[in-house]
Amino acid sequence: MVRVVLATSVLVAAARSRKGASFQLLSMLPSRDFEIALTVALYTEWQAVLTRAEHLPPGASADLALGFVRYLATIAHLQEVHFLWRPFLRDPDDDMVLECAASSGSEFIITHNMKDFRRVEELKIQAITPGDFLQLLRRKP
Repeated sequence: MVRVVLATSVLVAAARSRKGASFQLLSMLPSRDFEIALTVALYTEWQAVLTRAEHLPPGASADLALGFVRYLATIAHLQEVHFLWRPFLRDPDDDMVLECAASSGSEFIITHNMKDFRRVEELKIQAITPGDFLQLLRRKP
């Protein structure tokens, strides 16, 4: 099973539209093909960002968003981070995503912000969009 880290941008995109690859990817969870990795720091960011009014779907509440984030935590591989890679990327929030991926042995960081994760390949991690990751899953035998 492939282990991945979901950048917050994927969760925001899924909350905004049910038609995109982000929503489709989250709809597949739990999956036999991939497992998400999660750290306390990333979980905290998900909570903070997804409960902002501008990221809530119409008619949804912050409690509903928190419930979804809690659900993701129950199916995720929970990872402790014992080594910080900071500063490695330009944004400390992106470093937190990278640390989750490196510590958990994740092969991919799934994100909409590819340019923010350019250096992750130095650590044998690949940044990939949700759409490209879905195509990768479809090609898998």
